[in-house]
Amino acid sequence: MRANDGKPVNTPTRPGQIRNVVLVGPSGAGKSRMFEQLQTGPTTKQGRDDRDSTTALSLAAIGLDDDVVLNLLDTPGHPDFVGDVRAGLRAADAALFVVSASDGVDEPTRLLWEECRAVNMPRAIIVSKLEEARADWDATVAMCQRVFGEAHPVCLPVVEDDDLIGVLDLVEPRFTGADGKARELEGDEVDLVEEARATLLESVIETSENEELMEVYLEGGEIDLDDLLDDVRTAVRSARFFPVIPVHTPTGVGVPQLERMFIKGFPSPLDSPLPTVLTPDGDEFGAVSCDPDGPLVAEVIRTTTDPYVGRLSVVRIFSGTLRPDDQVHVSGHLSEFSGRAVGHGDHDLDNERVGPLSIPVVTDNQPMPSAIAGDITVVSKMSNVETADTLSDKDRPALVEPWVLPEPLLPIAIRAAKKSDEDKLAGALGRLVAEDVTMRMEQNSETHQVVLWTMGQAHIDGLVQRLADQFHVQVETEPLRTALRETFVRKVKATGRLVKQSGGHGQYAVCQVEIEPLERGAGFEFVDKVVGGAVPRQFIPSVEKGIRAQMEKGVLLGYPMVDIRVTLFDGKAHSVDSSDMAFQNAGAAALKEAASASTVTLLEPIDEVAITIADEYLGAVMADLRGRRAQVLGTGTGELQGYSVVYAAVPASELSRYPIDLRSVAHGTGSFTREFARYDYLPPQVAAQLSQA
Repeated sequence: MRANDGKPVNTPTRPGQIRNVVLVGPSGAGKSRMFEQLQTGPTTKQGRDDRDSTTALSLAAIGLDDDVVLNLLDTPGHPDFVGDVRAGLRAADAALFVVSASDGVDEPTRLLWEECRAVNMPRAIIVSKLEEARADWDATVAMCQRVFGEAHPVCLPVVEDDDLIGVLDLVEPRFTGADGKARELEGDEVDLVEEARATLLESVIETSENEELMEVYLEGGEIDLDDLLDDVRTAVRSARFFPVIPVHTPTGVGVPQLERMFIKGFPSPLDSPLPTVLTPDGDEFGAVSCDPDGPLVAEVIRTTTDPYVGRLSVVRIFSGTLRPDDQVHVSGHLSEFSGRAVGHGDHDLDNERVGPLSIPVVTDNQPMPSAIAGDITVVSKMSNVETADTLSDKDRPALVEPWVLPEPLLPIAIRAAKKSDEDKLAGALGRLVAEDVTMRMEQNSETHQVVLWTMGQAHIDGLVQRLADQFHVQVETEPLRTALRETFVRKVKATGRLVKQSGGHGQYAVCQVEIEPLERGAGFEFVDKVVGGAVPRQFIPSVEKGIRAQMEKGVLLGYPMVDIRVTLFDGKAHSVDSSDMAFQNAGAAALKEAASASTVTLLEPIDEVAITIADEYLGAVMADLRGRRAQVLGTGTGELQGYSVVYAAVPASELSRYPIDLRSVAHGTGSFTREFARYDYLPPQVAAQLSQA
């Protein structure tokens, strides 16, 4: 492999020179170690372990042969950071799945594969860790074929004494050792390669639908290497053929074949479909192609903050050319596409100046004079740009439809550890929200808590660490309080009275009301049944206003009151001392007078959830739901074979840790959505616990 070795990477001048590839796979597969060593070349030094590596999307530019520049994106392996994985998939034109030969294909990897399948993204597979004791090449390939489909090795590993010493190349039949040197096949290697190569050729030719090459193959003719590589690229681009390559990055075994796949097998940006492009108003933008001379259309894939440089934005250019000091239009409309509130509001900004461009090369950032269509670059000092924003010509604003955003479903309540940090916390959270589209911040006006909605515990830990390290704000977590409601459970009559006559202008109002409960979700009804002018007409709205105000404050434990009907049927007034305010106070007093532990109860929020899990864990999930006071509404068939969907109504308080618990119960196969449905009676046995939280 030709590694950077700290040398500058040539700036691409044509989209055809670019390869944008994203590394995906579970933690522990060796993915991030591969990312590091693909930049610096083979080494026997053991790099950092993937389990302790990045929790965010990383980018590196690697110069390859034939003037090809590889923009390699490394994604987190932990499922909490699926948002960064999807951002990487948006930026890339092909995905490289890393599968450990000792662990096989886990369920999150399978689900991610299905996401790639849905958008027809070209894919290849690296099999790592063949040197480990539990490694099984044949079993891993068989599993990939069973789970992924047309997965075929393009080379075979040669293992001696638990060491991967080389590979047998099926495309260019020969043996390549750890030193990168190739030799002719020997002995049994010939038969082994011929048998495996026949299967590979049949799949490649069938997938590429090259009739001429098929004819040559059937007649037993010699297939030209360039023709075969062209067919491999066609097959890979179809997203129906998936090369499998054994790789051992510490020694470099398999890396030359991987490099060949980058150059000859994977598509350039010219071969990849572009995302949907609209105007900021939602109208058609017009045809867009991967043309450096076309209108500028680019998307911010990731945003970070450097303590010395300021805000850094990783940007994928789909059309046009981006240059430092350009004035661009910035559009961000996440809530419009997601249909839900996100951490930062929709915005359109004119004349944002583009800062310096660079690309990470090994351990340094190399300046770029420009970035053309198809390229990925890092832009600094664009202070108003946020993740998923679109950059476009200021005279022709555009809006790229963002990638599918995961819903943050794990809430955590935080507060500044010190009073002096409260103002700093607000600013720091604003910065985090702009950078991380998988986090949502909520200032809950009812519970008076700052709530962060996150993807999981690892996400929470990362956010807390960033607040401390990056913004120097220490935070504490606190129990999440549930926003309850109060309501009446039976019909009751009460009198509200305000009589103050101690000389001068007094206050006088008396109202008699009947309060009765309504069905859930009915809201509030006010009925006027006053006869004979007992309460003057001009003061009847005052009674209603006072009741509504008291309902907002609550009458028993301070929670808002809902779903009641109040009938005003009698009262008294004074010709001089009665007033609007007096009858407001009397109405409020009547509501409080009627409230007691026997007449008022608490309501809790109920969410409707749809839980998707593998069929084998259906029973465990149903049992877990019963322990959460859930009402199962039904089941259905999932979009993926072997998956089911459970529909249930679950108290919101029982869902506060559900993303973590579901991952455990369903062994990583579960996901769910939640939506507020209604308020319902809170069982007496849990009322005290929740009301004191």
